[in-house]
Formats: sequence, C-alpha cells, structure tokens
Amino acid sequence: MSVFTHPGRHRVAVLVRHGLLPFELGIAHRLFGRAVSADGEPLYEVVTCALVPGEVRTDSDVTMNVAHGPEALAEADTVLVPAANEPDAPQTEGRLDAPLTGAFARIRPGARIASICTGAFVLAAAGLLDGRRATTHWQEADRFRELFPAVALDPDVLYADEGEVLTSAGDAAGIDLILHIIRRDHGAAVAGEVARASVVAPHRDGGQAQFIRRPVPERRGGSTGAARAWALTRLDRPLTLRELAERESMSVRTFSRRFRDEVGMTPVQWLTQRRLERARQLLEESDLPVDRIAADAGFGTAASLRQHLHTALGVSPSAYRATFRGSAARP
Repeated sequence: MSVFTHPGRHRVAVLVRHGLLPFELGIAHRLFGRAVSADGEPLYEVVTCALVPGEVRTDSDVTMNVAHGPEALAEADTVLVPAANEPDAPQTEGRLDAPLTGAFARIRPGARIASICTGAFVLAAAGLLDGRRATTHWQEADRFRELFPAVALDPDVLYADEGEVLTSAGDAAGIDLILHIIRRDHGAAVAGEVARASVVAPHRDGGQAQFIRRPVPERRGGSTGAARAWALTRLDRPLTLRELAERESMSVRTFSRRFRDEVGMTPVQWLTQRRLERARQLLEESDLPVDRIAADAGFGTAASLRQHLHTALGVSPSAYRATFRGSAARP
C-alpha cells in the first residue's frame, strides 16, 4: 500500500531522526503545502518518515509520533533530511550507521535529496556530496571539513544547489532552500505566493557570512599592541602604515613583519576588518545614514562601504540593516 495518497503531486519524504528540530519539519510541511497551481491545486504531498515508525524525540519537551518508516523513501521524488540535535554516526564518525544505510538504500534512482542545517552530515556520510559544493551551519564547518575532506564546503552561503543534491545552512536557511526548490520546480510566481502567505522574504541577499561575528584576534602586549590600541580609537581617520609604525618607533618594513607575526594578517587587512565590524555595529544599532556610517567607520564614502561590505558579506548596507533591524530602519 502506498504511503502517498495523491497521484500527480510531487512526493516529498522528510526523514527525521531523534533530536529532531520541530521548526525544520514544520517549514517543510508549511512551505511545500502552500505551493498550489493556478487552479489552486496543491503541487506537493509531504510525508514524514522515521528510521523506525513511532515516537521520535525532538530537541524540546515534546515528541513526534511518526506513522511511516523508511519505506516512504522508495516512493519519494524528493527526500529532505533535517538536522538532529542528538549526535549520531554521521556527525561524530562521518559514516552512516546500519539503520541509515538501509534507509538510504531505499531511495530510488533519480530522486532529489536535500538537507537542512547539519542534515548535510548525513548526505556527506552517504557519499552524495563527494566532489560537490555543499554547505551546513557555519558553527559546524570545521568539524564537517575534518570528517568530509572530499566535499567542497562553502560555509558562507545560505544553500547550495548541485542539481539532484542540495544542502542548506542553519535552521532558517531551510526556508530559503525550500523556496528555491519550489521556484526551480514551478517558477518565481508560485514561490513568491508561498513566501507571501508565510510572511517571509521570497529571496534573501547574501549568505551566512552576514550572521557570523568574526572578531579579529587580539594578542595582549606584543611589539605592535600599542599601535593597534591607538588605531582602534581613530578608525574614522585615514591611517597610514607609517603612522602606525611610528607609534612603535619602527620602520614600516619591521612593523609590517612583526604585525603579521603577532596578528596573523597585514595591517591593512586588520584595519579593514575592524572598520567592517564598526560599520556592522552602526548598521545594526543606529539610525545613522549610510554615508555617515561610512565616514565614522573610516571608509570615507558610502560607495566604498558598499564595495567592502559586498565583498566581505555579499550584501549591501541597506540589505544588511534590513536583515538585522527590519524594513522600518532608515536606509
């Protein structure tokens, strides 16, 4: 007897494991469930399945009663693997355990497979990501690289589309991924209606980089420490290497070499990162116009700030501010 009951609809099986994040399961049902044709007919049928039917623990104080087992995977056109907050073999050892191996063996050839957040560990452990570009939550990027060196990990994007295999970053990036799948299957108009009904953006600019705080490592003391402390109080001013070197009574060449040894980057790179941090803080916490923020952060002009922010994070100042302060913030 078929698990899916609506012939003609695209069949989506969501494979959940113990430690499930209910949010990720919810967005799959909600977003795919809201995709309809011009005649109002649902375009997808979504079924939840587990390695063993029955109770599945979540990362909260509720459990899920899942009626279907891995047999649903054999019928699915798309298999979606959310994250699990309980460590298992893919996340700790980089391999599939026996139940997951059996489940993946049921997936029919040609089916599309996608993951949300650390669900990418499962896809990688199954060998589906070798030689492919993929992403996962930025906090898990180092461990992912250690376990799966054959995968071209890009921790800065919200999702990665490799055709039949797709991966997404943290929880909310699952929304971006599912809207992308709907857009790919049925066009921007259908995906846009789903986004509007769900009160989410149909497309978000940039990637994970804009959500990652990357404070520049500071070493206490050191032969360039005084110059760095001095520069931090003058980020709005044009600072030259000669000025910084003079603070330490060094030649530019000696200062540059010692700075790199102590900080791990050139003085220019360090200044740029510090200025970006300052600009991000002002975009998040103030209503100052972009040209004023550019001046206060030491970029001089709004155009220069836009260029540096886009290079570092893939977004414009106004898009960054809207992400963190909402559309009512002053552009």
